[in-house]
Parts: sequence; C-alpha cells; structure tokens
Amino acid sequence: MHTVTMFGRPGALTTEGFSGSGADWLERYKPLIEDGETIVVSPHKVYGPDTNDLVLQLRKRGVDKVILGGMSANLCTESHLRELLEQGFEVAVVTDATAAAQTPDIDGYAAALTNFRFLANATWSTAEATGKIKAGATTVASAE
Repeated sequence: MHTVTMFGRPGALTTEGFSGSGADWLERYKPLIEDGETIVVSPHKVYGPDTNDLVLQLRKRGVDKVILGGMSANLCTESHLRELLEQGFEVAVVTDATAAAQTPDIDGYAAALTNFRFLANATWSTAEATGKIKAGATTVASAE
C-alpha cells in the first residue's frame, strides 16, 4: 500500500498529487464534490469526527443542519451522529443511504436504525431527503 503511494498525499491540508493518484474522486462524482460548496474534511481516524476538522469546517461556513449517511451505520455513521448532536447540530440520518455489517447472530444495521430513531432529529429515506433539499427545508426536524 505504501510502496504504491496509495495514500501518498504530502499532508492533510493539501490535495497536491491527489488527482489521478488512485485515491482521487470517481469521475462521475467530481462535478458534485468539486462544486465549490461541498465540504471535504480530513479522514476520521476511528469512528467519529473527533479526530478530524468536520465540526470546524461546518462552523466556518455557518452550517447548523447536517444530513448524514455513510458506510458503517452502527459504527462511523452513528458516532458522527452522536458527536454532531453533542456539538449542537441538527442532524437527519438518511437510513437507506447507510449500511452495516450483518452476521447470522448480529444485525448492525437494525441496531443502528434503533439508535438513529432515538437520537437523530429526523430519519429520512433518500427520496424524503432529496425532496426536502429541493424544497429548501429550513429544519431537519420536520415530520412531513
């Protein structure tokens, strides 16, 4: 991994050498990510945003509402939800835009959905989230 410079960025605050490195954005997502409005933060180290600059970047832009999805519902996504709530953000979780490990004995996704419903200001489907974004919703806590 290190010999092929997969993670060979010179630092977290630069994208020098990022383009075409193999760690670059997929071409189909570049227009969405490089739109001048999308916030890209340094990677988190364990599960939550405690070790990156997500909260700082959101505060610098005056963001107080977050729509959350992610790869590992019961680990990373839930940890981000908890920390963002602790930091005073309103957070909606898009439940069908996340997933979790499932084994014959343990269902991480079901566990996460339970906690999302207890913790988040709202839980939405992708269709609900995109509808609210298009409508310019001013609160994530809306029950509609």
